[in-house]
Amino acid sequence: MTDSRATLTRRAAIASVSSATVLLVLKAWAASATGSVAMLGSLADTGLDLLSSLVTLYAVWLAAQPADEDHRFGHGKAEAIAALMQTLVILGSAVAIAAQAIARLGVTDLPRRADVGIGVSVVAVVLTLCLVAYQRHVVRQTASIAINTDQLHYQSDLLLNLAVIVALGLETFAGLHGADALFGVGIALYLGYGALTSARSALDMLMDREWPEAKRQTLFAVVARHPQVDGIHELRTRSSGVVDFIQFHIWLAPDMTVACAHDIVDEIEADVAASFPGAEIMIHVDPLGHYDRPQVLAA
Repeated sequence: MTDSRATLTRRAAIASVSSATVLLVLKAWAASATGSVAMLGSLADTGLDLLSSLVTLYAVWLAAQPADEDHRFGHGKAEAIAALMQTLVILGSAVAIAAQAIARLGVTDLPRRADVGIGVSVVAVVLTLCLVAYQRHVVRQTASIAINTDQLHYQSDLLLNLAVIVALGLETFAGLHGADALFGVGIALYLGYGALTSARSALDMLMDREWPEAKRQTLFAVVARHPQVDGIHELRTRSSGVVDFIQFHIWLAPDMTVACAHDIVDEIEADVAASFPGAEIMIHVDPLGHYDRPQVLAA
């Protein structure tokens, strides 16, 4: 990761920690003032936001560290680990909120000071919109999976805060008893779904999942257009943080000199690097028709 990428991801993580801290204080006051289950769920989610953002801050710092003797492929997977930890914490929160909301079903006590809860939620919506816009900018610049997961979580917070506003309005002003608890259950389900969805990309990176087929075919086309390459096989790809790893075998004429083969590999590496900046590339040369394995991997 370049210095500029490291700086951007670190700033985004600090911004999310700062926002979560401010919102945690405001929502703790609002939850105490209103007695709303929906607001309590929103408070719990913000507490988890703060914890997750602190983990993300450490992860993006660690991922930016250069490769060393013990980590020759760098530290990029720290971001995926942080993203996975976030999803596990969010799932735990969703279960706790659902249990509290279900316990409140049938209770006819109205939330107190709905105006406080609604006002704090409006502030939360505005602050979260600003944070998500900045995080999206950083993700476009860095492709950080940790910041992206953090951003997805804060996107869900927008709906959560809107749900609190609607729940308090229906319960207090429309007299629909149980709306607060029902919205609490809905918030819990939404958090759980979001956590499971976010976990998939983190697990894909940790398990070295192959690139999407369209991206693999783009790579294949870049290599195959070299006039002296007679074929490509054993293509393998993976990503670790913001770094892509690419390895494959190429077929060249059997009577080609080592020096000529070396020059061709250098040319192909330059072409691939131009299409996939920052990628780690490993190319193995085989004489035409030779297989290192009994079965060829699909390109």
